Amino acid sequence: MSLPTLAVTLGDVAGIGPEITARALTQHPELRDVCRPVVVGDADALRAGLSASGGDPARVRTVSSPDEASNDPATVDIVQTGPSLGHIPPGELSPEAGDGAARFVKAACELARNGSVDGIVTPPLNKAAMHQGGHMWPGHTELLAHEFGVEDFSLVLSAGDLYFFHLTTHVSLSEAIQLVTPHRTDAVLRLAGAVATALGTPGEAVGVAGLNPHAGENRLFGDEDADVLEPAVQRARAAGINAQGPLPADALVPAAVRGDWKLITLCYHDQGHAPFKAVYGDDGVNITVGLPVVRVSVDHGTAFDIAGKGVARESSLVLAMRRAAELAPGWHHVWEATRAA
Repeated sequence: MSLPTLAVTLGDVAGIGPEITARALTQHPELRDVCRPVVVGDADALRAGLSASGGDPARVRTVSSPDEASNDPATVDIVQTGPSLGHIPPGELSPEAGDGAARFVKAACELARNGSVDGIVTPPLNKAAMHQGGHMWPGHTELLAHEFGVEDFSLVLSAGDLYFFHLTTHVSLSEAIQLVTPHRTDAVLRLAGAVATALGTPGEAVGVAGLNPHAGENRLFGDEDADVLEPAVQRARAAGINAQGPLPADALVPAAVRGDWKLITLCYHDQGHAPFKAVYGDDGVNITVGLPVVRVSVDHGTAFDIAGKGVARESSLVLAMRRAAELAPGWHHVWEATRAA
């Protein structure tokens, strides 16, 4: 079986994306045994990242398409997208860098649509810079969903065989409460059920975290759990998805970490991200479920405070590449299950 080709976007070039990409592709030759990585971004910024990490910038090689990539550990192949961004200083918010980060993602999506790559791996972009650059998406996930024309998708944090699905992500808490709707809850439970099916465990339980403390405590702390989440769980069960809940998040999440659940849904960003990052740190990745191609991301930000200093850790990106390489060959099963859900 041929190795999957992965498009690795460079992220915001003012952040740690160029450095961790350079480290991952030059200091971890074992990655070449599981995938053919091709960077999509800016060659000059990547050379700067390689220099910052103590490497030789001459190892960067520009190619016109992924099929020209050599997969030689001695080189880092990159598809140049747009004008050079090598002049952008590290650690500073830049509209030009934000525009570039969005451009890299769009180019990777085009490569995936035309069959040139089998998966997408994304170092971090900076949302404020992307907005200043004219791309008004809440984050990577929503931009990717737009590029692939999908409406039902979920940001999923994963470590090992544990998956955290999210009903809402990069919105204010007040907006998140409004977005926990019957339609959205139904859609994410269908996605979770599709992943369970694709993993070969269609009866796997899906734990549903309540929105309010104690899952509403019989309406003492709000009505959303009883009026929105509980009916959605019943509809999911009627459709053959083994949904359970809503359950208090402060009980469900620790139980999942202990291994009692493999699939859980969370209502808003910090309800899932805060405990996940506290427990798993660099051992976790971000997967977008609902796209026709696998996309895996690091689970951290652009870290402007350390950008260009040669101290950024590449471990989350290495893990993201490994997970993408693992999932890419069978991702069509996930996509088919998602569409059938």
